[in-house]
Amino acid sequence: MARQYWLLKSEPGDYSIDDLEKDGTTFWSGVRNYSARNLMRDKMRLGDRALFYHSNADPPGVVGLAEVCRESYPDHLQFDKKSKYFDPKATKETPRWFMVDVEFMEKFPRMVSLGEIRDTAALSDMVLVNRSRLSVQPVRKAEYDRILKMSKT
Repeated sequence: MARQYWLLKSEPGDYSIDDLEKDGTTFWSGVRNYSARNLMRDKMRLGDRALFYHSNADPPGVVGLAEVCRESYPDHLQFDKKSKYFDPKATKETPRWFMVDVEFMEKFPRMVSLGEIRDTAALSDMVLVNRSRLSVQPVRKAEYDRILKMSKT
């Protein structure tokens, strides 16, 4: 199966590209949107690449790269009554929420801001530009390559 490309959003105060660089790998938990969950559960595969996006930042933007290093499995936080991600309808037999593990690849020399992405005609069809609230988004290879190039200039 061909490599796929994604954009993963995280608030830098919660988990930043620097945190991922320090940790090396992490589980991508806490996703509570069904569309984003379905992408992680059904579509993400080992070796897929992800643009790491700092949301709720000033400015927001793509700050680095990660790689999927473990495919979908149940998000353990849905079972933890002390977690803000607890879901009383989820059971171990029928989990509702899933996550993947990602591995640090690269921190960009400079952030590619949302403003720059919006101002780039070749990126005008990105999900980020058109449905920016989704925390896990598919990215076309050409879009991924364009953002990589922008990060280096």
